[in-house]
Order: sequence, then C-alpha cells, then structure tokens
Amino acid sequence: MGLTRIPIPFPIPIPIRIRATVLDLAVLAGHLLLYPTGLLQERPPAAPPPGAAPRLPTDGRAHRPVLLLHGFIDNRSVFVLLRRSLRRHGRQHVEALNYSPLTCDLRTAAALLDRHVREICERTGHSRVDVVGHSLGGLIARYYVQRLGGDARVHTLVTLGTPHSGTRTAPLLSAHPLVRQMRPDSDVIEELRRPAPGCRTRFIAFWSEVDQLMIPAETARIDHPDLLAHSVRVNGIGHLTLPVHHAVAADICEALDAAEGVPTDASGAASVA
Repeated sequence: MGLTRIPIPFPIPIPIRIRATVLDLAVLAGHLLLYPTGLLQERPPAAPPPGAAPRLPTDGRAHRPVLLLHGFIDNRSVFVLLRRSLRRHGRQHVEALNYSPLTCDLRTAAALLDRHVREICERTGHSRVDVVGHSLGGLIARYYVQRLGGDARVHTLVTLGTPHSGTRTAPLLSAHPLVRQMRPDSDVIEELRRPAPGCRTRFIAFWSEVDQLMIPAETARIDHPDLLAHSVRVNGIGHLTLPVHHAVAADICEALDAAEGVPTDASGAASVA
C-alpha cells in the first residue's frame, strides 16, 4: 500500500509532528462546519423492486456494501470524502451509521451495528458487508465481529486510528464511560484479548506514529494470534485526518478490492497461502 513506502526514522522529527497537528486542526475546523449535516440518522436507499436484477458497477462486479462507523462524539459527516472516493471506485452501496452520543456502553453500539448490518444484507441481497470504522467506531465493529458473531456477516473490517490494545487518554476525558472502555485495563479490551478461533473476518488496521490520541501509537495496530489481520503504518497523518486524507482513502479502496480477490474455503473462511 502506498502509504507505507516512505519510512520515518525514530524519534519522529518535530516538524513532522507539527505539520500533522496543524493538518488535524484544519480538518477539525472544516469538520465542525459539516458536523450538523450528519446529526440525523441516514435514511437507507429504497430497496429494488422484487425480482429486479442487482445494479452492477461499470467493471461488472457486484461489490459488497460498505458500512462506515464514526468515532467518539462524532457522526457520519466525517466520511463525506471517503464515501465519495469509495463510490468513484465502484462501490454502489455505501452507508454510514450514527450511534447516539448518549451511548454509555460499547456493547450497546455493537448490538445496534448488528441490527444495521442484518438490515443492509436483507435489503441488498448480499450475505456479507465490509466495514470501515474510525477510532471508537473501529473498536465497536471489532467487538461486534469478535464477540457477537459478526464475522458471519462482515467480510473485511478496516480500522483507522482504533485503540485495539487500549489508549491512555487524558484523565479528564475518562469521565465518560465509553472513554474508560477504550483504556488498556478495561473489561472490553480484556474481552478482545481472549481467543477468537475460526474468526472469518479479515482485519486491516491503519495506524500512524503521529496519532495524538493513540497512546502509545502502536495501540492502533492489531496483534491477536487468532485474527487474520494486517496493520498498515501511515506517515505524517494525525488522528482526525485519517478518515479524510486522499491517500488513506485510496489505500482503503485498494485494500477492499484486494480482499474481494482473496480465495475462501468451503466454510467461507479466508485461506492464506
């Protein structure tokens, strides 16, 4: 993937950190303007008439639907640019799910995700979907896949700056229950460390050394012996910029296309040479 080609020496030079912070602040300013446009839950597209042939992209392949899941105190408006990129690359079914900012338990959001994924599969006729989750959204999706049987319906899960091993956030933020569930010593993180034999979902975790909210930065990688996971390091891109950066979007499209070409065995599990 293109974002891993330019290595950055450690420790990361201060100018790179400054540029990443400035870019994050610019993204935050722009996103605050868009934020009101994503407050309401997205209305699903109308289902095709009974017996109608599925609409195929120009390359003739019926791509799996893609579901986007936002991070903490955010909404679907954060995915405006990523959604556009996915559609340009032939993804006809791209939807976003809002979970309530009043949600206090990650498991509740994961149960909502389950209902939404089932509804998408029923409406589109696909048996599985792909999910892209930013930050907390990626953790919610992973919990659904790993602990609630979601691997039967999620083919590929892409996470962007997600605290897979827990993040040591500022103490002030830890007053919120969801933030406490993202800490390394939380019961949710402990559940995700448990064995997950036979998990059928493929995982792709994008992480950045200059992600200011992932402490340490490597926590956004996936390190689990039972999961078919690949971690992608991106360079010079901060936490808020991950879901809007054009190069990250291009790599997500490339990763999803590659995952569609992965052979599977009779049970539907991905086979690895």
